[in-house]
Amino acid sequence: MNEIHRHHAGFVKPAASRGALSHRELREGLFWQEIPAWRDIDEATFLDFRWQGRNSITSMDKLLAAIEGIAPRDFVEDAGRGFHLAPMSVRVTPYLLSLIDWQNPYEDPIRRQFIPLASRVLPDHPELTLDSLHEQEDMPVPGLTHRYPDKALFLALDTCPVYCRFCTRSYAVGLDTDLVDKVHLNADTARWEQIFAYIATRPELEDIVLSGGDVYNLPARHIRLIGERLLGLPHIKRIRYATKGPAVMPQKLLTDREWRDALVHVVQLGRSLRKDVVLHTHFNHANEITWITREAIGQLLEAGVHVRNQTVLQRGVNDSVDSMQQLIKRLGTVGVHPYYVYVHDLVKGVEDLRTTAQTAIDIEKGVRGATAGFNTPTFVVDTLGGGGKRDVHSYDFYDRETGIAVYRSPNVDPDRLFFFFDPIADLSAEVRARWADPASREQMKADAATKARALGGLR
Repeated sequence: MNEIHRHHAGFVKPAASRGALSHRELREGLFWQEIPAWRDIDEATFLDFRWQGRNSITSMDKLLAAIEGIAPRDFVEDAGRGFHLAPMSVRVTPYLLSLIDWQNPYEDPIRRQFIPLASRVLPDHPELTLDSLHEQEDMPVPGLTHRYPDKALFLALDTCPVYCRFCTRSYAVGLDTDLVDKVHLNADTARWEQIFAYIATRPELEDIVLSGGDVYNLPARHIRLIGERLLGLPHIKRIRYATKGPAVMPQKLLTDREWRDALVHVVQLGRSLRKDVVLHTHFNHANEITWITREAIGQLLEAGVHVRNQTVLQRGVNDSVDSMQQLIKRLGTVGVHPYYVYVHDLVKGVEDLRTTAQTAIDIEKGVRGATAGFNTPTFVVDTLGGGGKRDVHSYDFYDRETGIAVYRSPNVDPDRLFFFFDPIADLSAEVRARWADPASREQMKADAATKARALGGLR
């Protein structure tokens, strides 16, 4: 017996530990009854999407009524002040509220995303603008962003089933707040006609992302209308319906049969035309995935709907290898394909949630190889000023000391440099002082641009 044969004949792969399989252990049972306000809510009621909508938390009074007696008093007072400082409207479904650890709400990863606290507010980054990605600058008609050569973003409406604190589109999504007067993009068929007309005249467009707002809030007839109109254009080959709905109100997929059937209809119509129609959703933490998620996504899978996920990297939510790996593997367990992880954009009022670009680079190294490559997301930066998405590690220059990363985006503008900035709070006291001085700030950016051009061979 040769050396290689002897080695393989005696090799036994160690059994996986129970911890290695914890991503398969979804929350089961009537867990929402742990909230005193919903102790008597039966399964049929909790799975009713209309009940979820009617009982969503939209004010401090509703939050108090739901968590009375289970949340620390200091937290309640902190949240009350936070409501008035938030650039986004607050809207949280009973489903999400029931998943929060109310013994430790300050550190809970779901609470961090949806319920603002005054005590956690940090000053906004000095380079922040309300529309940091410059989506409005690339709008040939209201509600359609055409930045990439063959793809456009169709903003069908400006409301969502919940409002995320970290929303990149806080310039438009939700109601006006104490801090922000919104640009409103209502679900208006007359506005949509302008979008359809523009798309029809641009044969280079092949890929349309339908978002908002959130397509979960569109009635079934509009899901059909938009899908059929787009599929009727010969040059449109791909449509993506973008919704956070399955992560925050999976009940709709189970009990709003009309909406689910409309989506399935467009998917099947696309397939008959040899076109690709998929659902893009948005889970950020493994705790958001329960037995209800499994059943809701399962029904889409049975109907042939392909589901991809886009995650936002957030401090205290998923900014560790363990938490990200758990999320990725749990998504795979319920049949959702991890697609992107976005480094958190510069968004007003949520500097406490942002991480550095280096954090994303480190986490990507840590999760790659933990599961199949096609189930491993790409970690990206959506660069400021309209450069679009770039692989986080594809920078031309990154100064960890000043927190300035510089990227090129040849398909958007081959001669322009685009920036990303790490959170000021993660920098040294000396560098924070330089950021506080406008002249020093501009010099740091100019120095970074010069080095990026030199390293990238640009003049």
